[in-house]
Amino acid sequence: MPVSVTLIKKISETPPELREIFFSLLEEMEQQRKELENQVTKEEFNELKEVIKEQSKIIADLINTQKRSEERLTKLEITMQELAEAQKRTEKEIAKLTRGLQRTRKELGGLARSVAYALENEAFRYLPTFLKKTHDIEIIDRLIRTTVQNEEVDIFARVRLNGKEAILVGEAVLKLDDASKFKNLWKKVNVVREEFGGEVIPLIITHFAKPEILERAQKAGIIVVQSYEWINS
Repeated sequence: MPVSVTLIKKISETPPELREIFFSLLEEMEQQRKELENQVTKEEFNELKEVIKEQSKIIADLINTQKRSEERLTKLEITMQELAEAQKRTEKEIAKLTRGLQRTRKELGGLARSVAYALENEAFRYLPTFLKKTHDIEIIDRLIRTTVQNEEVDIFARVRLNGKEAILVGEAVLKLDDASKFKNLWKKVNVVREEFGGEVIPLIITHFAKPEILERAQKAGIIVVQSYEWINS
């Protein structure tokens, strides 16, 4: 049975490695048909033609399946490429947002430090009178902001308490709401004690202190002064 032009065309569209297999198969089928044509009865020959026809249909189906697979693969490759491009755009946006967040944090950090400096500057004006009145602590030298062993000390002064000289070491905290904030103060107290020796009086100035944290500070021997206190004193 002659092979249809449509089947030949479909086979021609397949990849070279499959094309060779399909043509070899058709050639073998045609050879068998010719050999059997003279050896079998008409009825058997007709049956053979049906078999060959069915085989041709199977080959055509295989070719169509191959084409559909190639089309799906092409679509998948396009989709993967689009996803990769979308991923790149997302990464660029994330990088941009990260840089913006870093700038915001830096600006907020600078703002917080500026507010803390303002609190310290206000304390320099009012603390000498307030400490003398409420704790009998007399400032011998003026209050200063300094560094000791590369450690920044917000408030530093030589003072007199009960007739004895000592050193006042203070930390500015905008809001005293966590006892963990004592840690930084004690670090500075230890550095000053190591550098100068003698008694060191720990001090925290703040705009607001939680009552329970204030109580813990007092039990630890830390003087806590809230900004409204020196204004109202």
